[in-house]
Amino acid sequence: MLATWLLIGFAGLLAFANGANDTFKGVATLAGSGATTHRRALLWALLTTGLGSVTALGLAQGLLTAFSGKGLVDAAVLAQPVFPLAVASAAGATVLIATWTGFPISTTHALLGGLLGAGWMAGPGRLNLSAAVGGFLWPLLTSPLLAIAGAFLVYPAAIRFARRFGLRGEACVCVEIADAPTEPMQSLAGVVALDEALPRLQACDATDKGGREGITAGRVVDGLHFLSGGAVGFARGLNDTPKIAAILIMGRQFGAPAALGSVALLMAVGGWLSARRVAETLSYRVTDMDAGQGLTANLVTSGLVIGASRLGLPVSTTHVSCGALFGIGAVSRRAHWSSIRRILLAWVLTLPLAAGLAALVYSFQ
Repeated sequence: MLATWLLIGFAGLLAFANGANDTFKGVATLAGSGATTHRRALLWALLTTGLGSVTALGLAQGLLTAFSGKGLVDAAVLAQPVFPLAVASAAGATVLIATWTGFPISTTHALLGGLLGAGWMAGPGRLNLSAAVGGFLWPLLTSPLLAIAGAFLVYPAAIRFARRFGLRGEACVCVEIADAPTEPMQSLAGVVALDEALPRLQACDATDKGGREGITAGRVVDGLHFLSGGAVGFARGLNDTPKIAAILIMGRQFGAPAALGSVALLMAVGGWLSARRVAETLSYRVTDMDAGQGLTANLVTSGLVIGASRLGLPVSTTHVSCGALFGIGAVSRRAHWSSIRRILLAWVLTLPLAAGLAALVYSFQ
């Protein structure tokens, strides 16, 4: 009974730590580019992550299976109450340490480290290393590289598109309301026209005496940027929630709906209470960015993570989102390389630290 309560407690701690470390990753570009405030960005992240968590019940069964340890560790080891306890406590402690120090690390890497450390401590032949490499390490290592490559490809293409069509932040399309006609049947008529000032890139004047209302290209990009941040939040909920819920299912005390719901709630609490430090790192210390660059990073991140979740591949939302930011910083030549080097060092340390802690906890059985 004690082991059950400990497992629930440590899994809850991991979910809280995940929310604190990961919630702001999808909306960091919104705050970093000045598109919105920290508070509004956080609320948007919590809402969209919650939607992703709910959707995970139907679309992310592959991740529930992968992180239950099946195929990675011998079935007899999975049946031991100490195994999920070691994994949850090690991963939770690792993510909390990173959160306190302001480093955005991967909960996926921490969980994998816990699985490997406890499995290795269980004894020879109990850990399937080939499954670890093919099913876990390969997607985790390649996904940030794909994100960097995606940023390198998508952002220059977006710049060329904007230049080709003369789009700038001040370029606009204006809607002109015609004067009221004398014939009743035409009283609702209006004229929608491309403003003649558009080729000269003059700003729309919302107070124009002719009754014109302007929508600038910058406002359109800001709107798309906001939606893309929500897409990353949704992708994170879809990808991360089942990984943590799998630990509760592993302990045989929760079914999938209860486990996913509990994890989603605690992730939201962690994000609301403790996301500030990691938010500042991602928003301001990786690269300077504008709304268009933030939009590009979010589109790359959400596309990769949602696709991987649907295929049951355990990619790291952290590594993908940071990889996209790294790529944007490199191509725009505005990256803060000293901060990036520290983040990369934290990534390197995540898996061995979690593995060592899990092995230590497992050894106390």
